[in-house]
Amino acid sequence: MNATRQLHDLGQSLWLDNITRTLLDDGTLARYITADCITGLTSNPSIFDAAIGDGNAYDAGIAEKTRAGKSGEALFIELALEDLRRAADLLRPVFDATDHIDGWVSMEVSPLLAADTKGSITAAKQIHAQADRDNLFVKIPGTPEGVPAIEEAIFAGVPINITLLFSSAQYVASAEAYLRGIERRIEAGLEPIVSSVASLFVSRWDVAANAQLPDELHNRLGIAVAQQTYRAYRKLLSSTRWQRLAAAGALPQRLLWASTGTKDPKAPDTLYIQALAAPDTINTIPEKTLQAFADHGKLSGAMANDGGDADAVLAQLAKAGIDIDALAAKLQTDGAQAFVKSWQQLLQRIADKVSAVGATSKGSTH
Repeated sequence: MNATRQLHDLGQSLWLDNITRTLLDDGTLARYITADCITGLTSNPSIFDAAIGDGNAYDAGIAEKTRAGKSGEALFIELALEDLRRAADLLRPVFDATDHIDGWVSMEVSPLLAADTKGSITAAKQIHAQADRDNLFVKIPGTPEGVPAIEEAIFAGVPINITLLFSSAQYVASAEAYLRGIERRIEAGLEPIVSSVASLFVSRWDVAANAQLPDELHNRLGIAVAQQTYRAYRKLLSSTRWQRLAAAGALPQRLLWASTGTKDPKAPDTLYIQALAAPDTINTIPEKTLQAFADHGKLSGAMANDGGDADAVLAQLAKAGIDIDALAAKLQTDGAQAFVKSWQQLLQRIADKVSAVGATSKGSTH
């Protein structure tokens, strides 16, 4: 049995952290679904920037949408949703077979709205309606301004992937926003079934901290924070508050591990996949990491419900000079800024493509 199948059998969903038109056209995504137990997919501005810039797979679509009067964000969103609808349809059998727990794709609201609660709510509703797929999550960052937007979107019935979470405290704040949204739906006599996942970013901790740590503490911070967050997740799922909602028919908001590709060349390329094996979670895996894990990954048991040695490791790291709370806040702020930069690069990439495609089509008329 291959390693990806073992993870799936352990109770963890594996989602691909990538989408391109080529992956869809050449059958690679379909193959990952059947051969490697991929049961979902995530996207972000950087992924689409690379996909659109690499080759000419999107040129015809860009030209067609430009002729139809679309530009900028509106053009990109429709271009991205074309891919995500196809991926959602490929994953629909999983979505149906798991009663909507699995089989999801994700689409970002504009990162320019990260500090705009009202704008995020409006954009989330619009993207969800435009996508026209039950198994598409809208991504909203779990920033202080994002938390009320998450609650309102859940109350409005929009499935949400909460992104840019870096700590147990940030996770709990976003999970409580989900609970409040569901509780309000029940009070209003609405169906309590609105799906959500909470995405904790892992490897970025180690990228930020390794340089100031001794070698023996390298690449331990992200995993310790994940263990601590998993403990909070398990605690929430066993709480009276959640059990009451579950009894009313609500679905659990699942914890998702994001940023799980190894960034340190000295560390194993499957480091975070092996360390984050945990039932009732999702690991969204970069394509290269998925291939590495399928080839030579090994499981060494599931993550402990009680957080394992997380507290001891975090105490060691604090002694070594890491301020966990301050770094969590910085990582979230930096992450939001990086998404804005990627978004702006993406829109510039599309503008350049519009110019190039326009020049080509003009040239072809002579």
